[in-house]
Amino acid sequence: MDIFEKCGKFTDARDAKSSGFYPYFIPMEGNEGTEAIFQGRRLIMCGSNNYLGLTMDPRVRHAAEEAIRVYGTSCTGSRFLNGTLEMHLQLEREIAEFVGKEAALVFSTGMQTNLGTISAVVGRGDYVILDKEDHASIVDASRLCWGETKRFKHNDMQDLERVLASLPEDKGKLVVVDGLYSMEGDLAPLPEMVPIVKKYGARLMVDDAHGIGVVGKGRGTGAHFGMTKDVDLIMSTFSKSFASLGGFIAGDELVIDYIKHHARSLIFSASIPPANAAAALAALHIMRDEPERTERLSAIGDRMRAEYRRMGFDIGTTVSPIIPIIIGDDLRTVFSWKALFEAGVFVNPVLSPAVAQGRQLLRTSYMASHTDAQMDRVLEVFAKVGKNLGMVS
Repeated sequence: MDIFEKCGKFTDARDAKSSGFYPYFIPMEGNEGTEAIFQGRRLIMCGSNNYLGLTMDPRVRHAAEEAIRVYGTSCTGSRFLNGTLEMHLQLEREIAEFVGKEAALVFSTGMQTNLGTISAVVGRGDYVILDKEDHASIVDASRLCWGETKRFKHNDMQDLERVLASLPEDKGKLVVVDGLYSMEGDLAPLPEMVPIVKKYGARLMVDDAHGIGVVGKGRGTGAHFGMTKDVDLIMSTFSKSFASLGGFIAGDELVIDYIKHHARSLIFSASIPPANAAAALAALHIMRDEPERTERLSAIGDRMRAEYRRMGFDIGTTVSPIIPIIIGDDLRTVFSWKALFEAGVFVNPVLSPAVAQGRQLLRTSYMASHTDAQMDRVLEVFAKVGKNLGMVS
């Protein structure tokens, strides 16, 4: 059998393209933050993770440009050998202080952060326990580690306790959850989770890729609940609120030092380029010094959730500026995406198996830099499309 035979049999993407309903890999021709150019047309961007609107901020752009002037375009080596800049260390120190931990470690991407951290910490005989809605990078990291993976129902604390109670007391256990879930915008219930985790001698890691800059006055899910000290490891990316590329893990200094010397995705990858490190550092300073951005983002999320519910859309249990429009069918979701796109609003269609059958949705997300007029227009378009396609009455 030819190993490439499966490639020829995969026709879904080609069929969708030929029908004009292929929603992925659409090239962006221009970007102004809250609006972007696709296929020669200007659309309001409601599908980005640029939560604080900092990708076009002149201070962030200037920091990246200056870093290139001083350090060039790349470190051309891993952090472990020749690829560590003083800027990387400054970024780690300031991130640790911002999220309330002793130390932090910067990786080249968010996915590498999860891959390196979990595979380093969870060894033979250990267990990693995941929420069933955890991000793919957490799932892949658990596959790569030498420990055994267990899963519990999404945000179901009774099921989490059932899983933990079934594990040997003398084995290491790491519970890994998203803080703010990227598809449906709900939070991990840390006040209920932490006592259970501690009861069974486990440790807790929170992936706050979508939480930093968004909740807890920008400091994440642990800060939102006043439980930063109870979260053992805090992970996040730079590709969202930080307006850059990269990621970090933060925790106790001894634990971070161990990860630094055992995370293969850190040791065997080139370090985050100077421009990205400088952009993330500039964004961190803005996030820290201008809390009104997070407040504005929260206010926009409050308004949009209320308006979508008033119009009759199913937005699930979201409590954030990540607002799903739950449709529950692949074809209707793609048709809805296409209608919104043609009407000038960019959103993300999310189909099974990325979400469970019956939970297919349009993922909408908002920025602190969106204007009231833009939100008025988005709501107007959603009302029209929703009625035309029978999603709302």
